[in-house]
Amino acid sequence: MMRERTTSALITGASSGIGAALALRLAAPGAVLHLSGRDGARLAQVAAACRSRGAEVHQAVLDVRDAAAMAAWIQGAGRLDLVVANAGISAGTADGVAESAAQTRAIFATNLDGVLNTALPAWEVMRGQAPGSDGVRGRIAVIASIAAFLAVPGAPCYCASKAAVDAWAVGSAPAAARDGVRLTSVCPGYIRTPMTDRNRFPMPGLMDADRAAALILRGVAAGRVRLVFPWWLGALARGTALLPAPLVARLAATQPGKEAAVSG
Repeated sequence: MMRERTTSALITGASSGIGAALALRLAAPGAVLHLSGRDGARLAQVAAACRSRGAEVHQAVLDVRDAAAMAAWIQGAGRLDLVVANAGISAGTADGVAESAAQTRAIFATNLDGVLNTALPAWEVMRGQAPGSDGVRGRIAVIASIAAFLAVPGAPCYCASKAAVDAWAVGSAPAAARDGVRLTSVCPGYIRTPMTDRNRFPMPGLMDADRAAALILRGVAAGRVRLVFPWWLGALARGTALLPAPLVARLAATQPGKEAAVSG
């Protein structure tokens, strides 16, 4: 299991949702956790819960959009066996109204730049580490989404940002592997988090964050390049993407839109 093989992990967006669930699953005697988030109070609660399970925890209130701060944090963490670029925000509109320029830039800055600000310095650190008993120097998981497979008119920026993350990770995985680093694109469906709590539309296959965390750790440990769950929702998204774009737009118009941007 990933918990048994991971001694040091770094997770962004660890104050709630998938990030918090991953931290709690990894928390155990001997584990060293580096956790970041923008909500200091919630992050402190997660850190305390991890310490109660025996882990050594270092927490930092950071904005993943700050490339210099992220690089300094990651480079100062010491050996890293696992890095999870999880921080992200979600937003959209109703009735086909265009997303504002500010919202567009905010989503890409967090969901794409924030992932790169985490994964790139982590990759650099890991390539200089001694390999473990399995020959792997480190593992990086980036949290994309099944939304990467389908451009939904009500949330184009979210879908596009996640598509970019997925394409970057899958395309970069062979180069990372040559450096002894395993890179995984994680494409979950709907997860019960503060982000999805604000959705006003049906969410088929809604899953608890702890269950998602278990699947992520298992898939990353297995060296999966792309991890999609639930598989049937991923297949449905891919199939829908093959339909004519005007038809997809009409189908999307029948659903309520998202609310204001929220981190998950």
